[in-house]
Amino acid sequence: MASSELAATYAALILADDGIEITPDKILTLTSAAHVELEPIWATLLAKALEGKNVKDLLSNVGAGGAGPAAAAAPAAGASAGAAAEAPKEEEKKEEKEESDDDMGFGLFD
Repeated sequence: MASSELAATYAALILADDGIEITPDKILTLTSAAHVELEPIWATLLAKALEGKNVKDLLSNVGAGGAGPAAAAAPAAGASAGAAAEAPKEEEKKEEKEESDDDMGFGLFD
């Protein structure tokens, strides 16, 4: 990552940490105070990307994405044997559909 992009990201994090609204002007002010040259378009894009989002929540939920499959497996483990047996059948059907979609009668080198 380029130093200017990293500086813009750090500026956005500083603003979020202080509870200040993330705007392109504020990002540019922080990066120029750090003697980093940043084109205004990048500050604008970063501010628009973070608009309406709680940056602190984004940072605290970085590892939460990996918990999805484990959380989905926990109810299946506590369910009855019949319900647990039905779940793998549904997954197998989905895989068969995906395989049939891939084979369209032509190959990469045809």
